[in-house]
Amino acid sequence: MLSGVSAEPGLRERKKRQTRELIAETARRLFAERGFDPVTVAEVARAADVSEGTVFNYFSTKEDLFYSGMEAFEAQLVDAVRERPSGESVLSAFRRFVLDGSKRLAADDVAEVIAGSARVVGASPALQAREREIVARYTDALAALIADEVEAGEQDVEPRAAAAALMGVQRALVEHVRAQVLGGLRGPKLATGVRSQARGAFTRLETGLGDYAIKAR
Repeated sequence: MLSGVSAEPGLRERKKRQTRELIAETARRLFAERGFDPVTVAEVARAADVSEGTVFNYFSTKEDLFYSGMEAFEAQLVDAVRERPSGESVLSAFRRFVLDGSKRLAADDVAEVIAGSARVVGASPALQAREREIVARYTDALAALIADEVEAGEQDVEPRAAAAALMGVQRALVEHVRAQVLGGLRGPKLATGVRSQARGAFTRLETGLGDYAIKAR
């Protein structure tokens, strides 16, 4: 009896995850087929064979249906900095996480998903606005983490500048990847090119801007 009781929460959580994944996958399919704005939450619920209330139990807004994966990645990015080993810099941990994540771009199916997502975002001002909100929220989270570690004051600019610079590289890479896949680039060439862009940008942050883009006479 006790073993059955202890197993039940695990089963319940697995069912919740499965339901959440089903709803999200269904929404992404509909968005890819018809665009984000024309698809309603009610239509997602019907296609996933769940109630509209169930959809909102897992996703607070329609935008969350689309961006749940992005939010998970951004949260993991901040966690990678928080959980880095002693002696490692914020930049090093951030760079390592981004470069490790870029390896998955070598798979053609990943590029196809990104291309479809880029088209949906490009056609929806609502999604573009939500993406900016997500980036701003996690930039704030990273800045707060850095500020706490260096014991900076609430109004100190340096932690926010560092967080904005790091997240700026990440967002520039996202735009770069979208442009590349929409242009037809796939496979190892895509992954290699993105890693090269990332290394260049992070090296510039590491070495500083003092000698960068000096205007010619």
